[in-house]
Amino acid sequence: MTEEAQWHGNESDEQRAGETEPLDDSTLSGEAYDWYQRGVQMLDSGNPAAATQLLSRAADRVPRSRSVLEALARAQFDAEQYREAADAFRTLAQSNPSDDYAQFGWGLAAARLGDYELAVEHLAQAAAMRPDVRYYTQALRGARATVRSRSGAGKQGHS
Repeated sequence: MTEEAQWHGNESDEQRAGETEPLDDSTLSGEAYDWYQRGVQMLDSGNPAAATQLLSRAADRVPRSRSVLEALARAQFDAEQYREAADAFRTLAQSNPSDDYAQFGWGLAAARLGDYELAVEHLAQAAAMRPDVRYYTQALRGARATVRSRSGAGKQGHS
């Protein structure tokens, strides 16, 4: 499965985010909107490092925008800035715990950082909310297998 398949679903931000959104896109206009649009285009064309630069500018201008923060988190993940991506996805998930996509992103970033227990926690939440999304359950199975493997390796080392 490609990273692109994980990040580009058919749902809108509003569908993924649920009904209550503490973060707000209403201030996303003018220059920030242009940076956001160009950043998303750069991300979609396979240039996450450039996208991160543009989306960081937009996030500085409109720090409460869900759309900007999600796009920035995706760009950071794709640019292998996993700590930053985890922080951004965590902000999204904490502002709306029922945001399955934010939970999924947080879990994937945690896995890339080697924190598989945290990864399992958030991937399980995403998969429970959306059992129909195959790549959520696949990522969860992989993280759980890593936890089991590491747990078994630790037990073998004490024999």
